[in-house]
Amino acid sequence: MSDHRTPVTLPVVRLAVYTKTDQQEILGTGDDLFGVASTGLTWLPKDEHFGIRHDGRLVAHTGLLRLPVAIGGTRTEVVGVGGVAVAPAQQGQGLARLVVGAALAHARTLGPRHALLFCRPPLVPLYQRLGWHLLEEEVVVEQPGGRLVTMPLHTMTTPLHDDARPVSDAVRLYSLPM
Repeated sequence: MSDHRTPVTLPVVRLAVYTKTDQQEILGTGDDLFGVASTGLTWLPKDEHFGIRHDGRLVAHTGLLRLPVAIGGTRTEVVGVGGVAVAPAQQGQGLARLVVGAALAHARTLGPRHALLFCRPPLVPLYQRLGWHLLEEEVVVEQPGGRLVTMPLHTMTTPLHDDARPVSDAVRLYSLPM
């Protein structure tokens, strides 16, 4: 994602729906398009979707979902960010920055003070460049049947409001991950 191509500026649009076909339009076909199947986790679908189209084709996506959590034992909500995808041929052009930025701008209107995402280790530097902070503390998420598991992926957070302090405490997600 850092091949230093000239960044492009394309409009980000709200998507009324985001289907498996849309996902395949961006990433192609396969059993593990996000590289997280080995975690064995069950994931929630997102409620709100943002995308970028180029030459009539969907080339980038980010989804959002409000989630109940406890941060350091205090119950609150976060905006979960997930399903971030950029078509392989378009990577390195700033599309992740555009689509995540538009989604976060909308997330700031939803009320929660922080956004949260889960990612594989190779993606941490990308999200850090986008202003996200790696959470070093344990994150516990629910799985079917009420089973609790420690999130095996990296957890990253970003404040959604100027007066929100970065998250530095353990997080308990009261739902499936997004």
